[in-house]
Amino acid sequence: MTDNPIRAGARRGIRRLRMLAVLILAVIGAVASCATTVPWSLLDLRAYDYLSTLAPPPLPADGPIVVAIDEPSLSELGKQWPWPRAMHARLLEALRAAGARAIGFDIIFSEPAADPVNDAVLAGVLGPDVVLAGDESVIVTPQAEQFLRTEPLPAFLQTGAQTGIASVQLQADGALRRLPEQADSFAAVLAHAAGHAITAPEGERLIRSFGPARTYPTVSYYQALDPASFLPPDLFKGRAVIVGLSLQNTPTLQAGGADSFATAFTAWTGRLTAGAEVQATIYDNLVHGLSVRPADGVLKLGSIILAALLGGLAVLRSTGRRTAAAALLAPALMVAGSFAILHVSSLFVPPGAPVLAFLLVVLAQSAFDYAAEQRMRRDITRAFSSYLSPDVVRQVAEDPSQLQLGGQRRTLSILFCDVRGFTTISETLKDNPEELTRLINRLLTPLSDIVLESGGTIDKYIGDCVMAFWNAPLDVPDHASRAVKAALAMLASMDGLNAALEEEARAAGRPYFPLRIGVGINTGDCVVGNMGSSRRFDYSVLGDAVNLASRLEGESKNYGVPLLLGPETARQAGGEVPLVELDSITVKGRNTRSPIFTAVPYAPAETLARHAQLIARRYAGTLSADDAEFAALEAAMPELKAYYRLTRERLAYTA
Repeated sequence: MTDNPIRAGARRGIRRLRMLAVLILAVIGAVASCATTVPWSLLDLRAYDYLSTLAPPPLPADGPIVVAIDEPSLSELGKQWPWPRAMHARLLEALRAAGARAIGFDIIFSEPAADPVNDAVLAGVLGPDVVLAGDESVIVTPQAEQFLRTEPLPAFLQTGAQTGIASVQLQADGALRRLPEQADSFAAVLAHAAGHAITAPEGERLIRSFGPARTYPTVSYYQALDPASFLPPDLFKGRAVIVGLSLQNTPTLQAGGADSFATAFTAWTGRLTAGAEVQATIYDNLVHGLSVRPADGVLKLGSIILAALLGGLAVLRSTGRRTAAAALLAPALMVAGSFAILHVSSLFVPPGAPVLAFLLVVLAQSAFDYAAEQRMRRDITRAFSSYLSPDVVRQVAEDPSQLQLGGQRRTLSILFCDVRGFTTISETLKDNPEELTRLINRLLTPLSDIVLESGGTIDKYIGDCVMAFWNAPLDVPDHASRAVKAALAMLASMDGLNAALEEEARAAGRPYFPLRIGVGINTGDCVVGNMGSSRRFDYSVLGDAVNLASRLEGESKNYGVPLLLGPETARQAGGEVPLVELDSITVKGRNTRSPIFTAVPYAPAETLARHAQLIARRYAGTLSADDAEFAALEAAMPELKAYYRLTRERLAYTA
């Protein structure tokens, strides 16, 4: 719907300012949510779990092998845990003999064994190719924070064995995703012992998982004690080996488990991963540079701003079904984009905050537009309800785009209806204005109802005159025939109204004034829209076709008929309503002649043809006032009796 350019421009400016405010507030809201709320950070972490494991990288072929302290080993060895350290010495020698490049014990030997012989046996086989687990922890008390570092027995380190800190940092939801930042982490020290020159990555890094629990090649402890009997040859050759607790019955998240952790794959499986396998995963992340860098604050802010701008672009012009589709599609594309960046660049840009910013912009602007649309519909309903039918008002309110206010060129059928002899009635009732008003309202009500029921628009009331038109603001393809049928219904309604008025007048003992109306209809191009000033205007029509319609109404009394039609109205409506041509005239204010017509709904086709011949003879100048055809046609079409009488008088006058 268009209107005053200045007003429309002002509305566009207000909408853009509001959208700018929405963009800024959406960015602030998204940033505040992702930066300050724990649930939102957990949402980002869970997003990483799903996106990083949706297409996990393949397990490196030269990765560590896990020697599991598991249920079969407990059963086969028949010993309670902890096992004698001399048994670990046997395992170490067996692994070396099998070609293991480096061996890491994810077991903390910080306390002396009950039998010192066991410590001595283990210390005797340790060397630079062995990494023993240590631990770091912080104990927080109301008085202070105490840092504790637990290392293996000094005797175990004197022979060249190294310490690797096996402790890991869990995130807020208790899951393990962060790569240890210590340079002497268990996996880093084991990688150095295996001959890999690695550099601990700077800043926070996220672990890239390769699969759920038991993804890494895992053998039981008892099998590794005698690999020649239980395992394929060269299984350990050139490989790093991690010895640790790894139960075959993988503990669930709900049940928990000793030295087991929730990882990214726990989101899919609900199961924990053994600490030894976690260390193997960290090892391969370090050796192969597979860890993921989380986006920093600047990058996160940039993604949020970009998403907000995309949201603004989606609602830049308007909101509607396309906006709803964008609100569904864009978040999916943002998640897909985060997934692509993660797997191509090893960079994790959380999609949650950008999606939130996008939806905040779209939903907020949609809410504003919806409220504005509702206000506009109320305004349209209020503005048009007085001169449009309720059905048309509803259609216009539901689809305001059908309106073109402010001046649109359209082909309309315009009707003028006036009361005959109203001056006499007004003079008679000059001392009783209330009665005159009631009489006019009694007249205009049925006439207006007929116009509205036929899909017409009431332009205005001019005293006792009604002006209406068809084919605006909504398209009415058969507007000419509708206008003619409405006029015939208006004329027919006079009989019932006059009968009621006569009965009321007789009962009240007052004079009775029969009401008669004259109607003029013309069809042609007009300008329709809001006419008036910027402060007050009406929905109206202008144009030469309007002037001719008004003149036809006035001329109808001169031709003895209650209805006159212009040529274009007759052309368009002639196929549905029987019409006859009456004359060709030049009305006041116009230089061109126009044929005029009237409707004769009940005339037979033969009579219409005879009338057409009579008019042709008149135009040819061969018709006389005493022609016998007048009498025959008066008998066949009594509704034109006054017309034929006036025509004879004119012929006689000009003879």
